[in-house]
Amino acid sequence: MKLFEKITDFVTQLDVSTVNEERKQILQPLIDFIQMKQNKNEVINLNFICTHNSRRSHLAQIWAQTAGHYFSVPNVLCYSGGTEATAVFPAVIETLKNSGFNICTMTSSENPKYAIKYSESQSSIIGFSKRWDDTSNPKDSFCAVMTCSEADGDCPVVFGAEKRVPIHYLDPKAFDNSPEKMEEYNKTSVQIATEMKYVFGQIKQTK
Repeated sequence: MKLFEKITDFVTQLDVSTVNEERKQILQPLIDFIQMKQNKNEVINLNFICTHNSRRSHLAQIWAQTAGHYFSVPNVLCYSGGTEATAVFPAVIETLKNSGFNICTMTSSENPKYAIKYSESQSSIIGFSKRWDDTSNPKDSFCAVMTCSEADGDCPVVFGAEKRVPIHYLDPKAFDNSPEKMEEYNKTSVQIATEMKYVFGQIKQTK
């Protein structure tokens, strides 16, 4: 049940003490949802939603799934979607590869599909851009995690969501045409990974 060694090293080195009190309060409703599902021995469905499902929502989906596995929290299924479908931005794939994920391109198109693997023993995460209500996403009993303020405003109602939690991140897209692009994508990825490590590290396992 191990993560790939490079990912394990990456997650182990993340410093959750950098998560300040304000962010902890923002993250607490997500912790509460996961703990509630864990206590009931129910599947923990998390759908991370952003406007274009191209950057932050994918990073959050993948790091949440990875953090759940790192802490051996059972029955965690993470998804992502947008208010519209575009494509996963290539810098996201490059950033995840640099962190140790094994990623294969399954289809080459305007909206490619990727098989993203974090552990030899676990199925790949299939990454592609889609609407939050895509047929591959859960229809009910999920927590809608709004990762950007635009989607949070554009989606006043996420039908089927058992709970809705706004956890906004700054968009690294602002740096797409700058020399700091990959540095900023990595910074966003590290922040999301650190916060997902904090979230799942708070979950008390039921016996």
